[in-house]
Amino acid sequence: MQRKRVSSVLKYFFFLAFGLVLLWLSFRKLDMQEVWGEIKKADYAWLFFSLLLVLISHVFRAARWNMLIGGLNYKTRLSTTFSSVMIGYLANTAVPRMGELVRCGVLSKKENIPFNALFGTVILERMIDLLTLALLILGVIVFQVRLLRDFLHEILGPFAKKIFVNILDITLFVSVLLFILVGAFLLLKKNKHWFEHHPFYLKMRRFFRGVYDGVKTVKTMKHKWLFLIYTFLIWFFYALMVYVPVMMFPETSRLNFVDGLTLLAIGSLGIVAPVPGGIGAYHFIVKSILVELYHISPDIAISFATITHAGQTLLNVVAGSLGYLYILLTKTKKPCNEKS
Repeated sequence: MQRKRVSSVLKYFFFLAFGLVLLWLSFRKLDMQEVWGEIKKADYAWLFFSLLLVLISHVFRAARWNMLIGGLNYKTRLSTTFSSVMIGYLANTAVPRMGELVRCGVLSKKENIPFNALFGTVILERMIDLLTLALLILGVIVFQVRLLRDFLHEILGPFAKKIFVNILDITLFVSVLLFILVGAFLLLKKNKHWFEHHPFYLKMRRFFRGVYDGVKTVKTMKHKWLFLIYTFLIWFFYALMVYVPVMMFPETSRLNFVDGLTLLAIGSLGIVAPVPGGIGAYHFIVKSILVELYHISPDIAISFATITHAGQTLLNVVAGSLGYLYILLTKTKKPCNEKS
């Protein structure tokens, strides 16, 4: 346990350092006085409007999560679910991927819903969102193929070369991994009787059965079309969230909605990267897109990335803190699934 904790801490600081390096690369060779001047000249009314759109998307996310929870035959309030979602985003700001666990823990305790079942619904949510993001990236590549061709070749070219050069190493690694997995499976099968009666095995089996129950709610939930509509609205408001702030600067205001989708699709890779709060990775990717694809000046590009990232981070902190306060103030409120 102690070794695992040390490993987690080292991993956290590694990705934090990686993000800071990307942040330094984003700002190097720039005149900080000019960047600060651009930041001060921005029209922040558009930023506040975009943050309102983010909150609306989170409301739809909470409503969509309620549908999955309802598929488990549990009840929950939209206000409680929304607060749990925002607390999760607050946790993600500090520790990547922690938010999924935190929001499940908060809602589980508040509404008496099994944690593992909630975690299964979140896994399903993430799978659907990743599929949506992949389709969005594919759509952007198709509709912006001429614009993205050189950019993607420059970014992915070195990685592709390394993959083909090291194809023998990759094949060897996969072969060894398969050998280990097959060996572990045969060992488990041979000692199945012993494992089935071990307390740890029984505990993990119950946990993963609950997770599976959460994942399969996609089959049991009602109004599946409403679920798809919620998913569309979540990502539509995400797109507006990215597009609206381009109005902050005259230089970026010439970008259209499709350009905003491009920013969302590729810029999201900076947010999903395992870097605390997406710091550095988001700045680096968004600046690269604006400079390389749309020929925006580096000062404006990094100012845009800095302002939008700071705004989203501030929203997560404020809304997450208010969500936590709401959970505390309603602590004595009867849970929706009170134990008899």
